[in-house]
Amino acid sequence: MLNLGVLASGGGTNLQALIDRSEAGTLAAKVVVVISNNSTAGALERARRHAIPWYHLSRATCGDEASLDAAMCETMQRHGVDLVILAGYMRPVGPGLLHAYPNRVLNIHPALLPKFGGKGMYGIHVHEAVLAAGEKTTGVTVHLVNSEYDRGRILAQRTAPVMPGDTPESLQKRVLAIEHEIYADVINRIAAGEIRL
Repeated sequence: MLNLGVLASGGGTNLQALIDRSEAGTLAAKVVVVISNNSTAGALERARRHAIPWYHLSRATCGDEASLDAAMCETMQRHGVDLVILAGYMRPVGPGLLHAYPNRVLNIHPALLPKFGGKGMYGIHVHEAVLAAGEKTTGVTVHLVNSEYDRGRILAQRTAPVMPGDTPESLQKRVLAIEHEIYADVINRIAAGEIRL
């Protein structure tokens, strides 16, 4: 069983999907700590409800980027984290955390990378760009995190159709359902040794 440390900035629906699957016994992993850079993130409330240790770590609480990076590393290591899972985390991951967890930091992106990736491409902005480009297919990518936005090795992708009349919100809803499935699937495949990091 893998120990997951989750970084989240927002509502935490991907976090909740992982917690639910872990509690149901369909995820070969357990969320052991949640960290957010946003003190009002819904993800922290989800962690509280499930008695998962949680922390608000940001530049405001740590003082500077280097101290924030060090605090994140220390917190993850103290909780015995095997994999760091980004779930709507809206900050770059520091070099210390990437060094402490080489090829062990995963992100999920609501598009088929390398399309619609990079700085500024997150959440509803991705779906707006997909629709503006007239794409017929979109999807989800799970990838390793490195020092460049959305440029790490791709571990898995799953497609979703773009339907006539889609709005950014309707497309986001369709893609989010796939996110919840594929993240758990990738984690299970890592735990089973089917995906080597």
